Amino acid sequence: METIYQLNADDLNEDFLEGLKTSFKHKEIEIVVYERDETAYLLRSPANRARLLAAVTDIEQSRNVVIPDQERFNEEDRLPPIGV
Repeated sequence: METIYQLNADDLNEDFLEGLKTSFKHKEIEIVVYERDETAYLLRSPANRARLLAAVTDIEQSRNVVIPDQERFNEEDRLPPIGV
């Protein structure tokens, strides 16, 4: 049996380990950990790849670029930080 788990390291907990132990009870297992390249993951799907590459081309050619009204980001317009 082979299973691939893709998750953020912050999501690792005792429940995850217990799930592994239950799934592979009494079996010798190998655990390989590597940092995943999210760009490669997003480009894997042909539809995503076409859309992302088209968006890059649009930006490079200054097409379909939306620049928000910068006045909305002035210091005086911001809400105070939570807890202040």
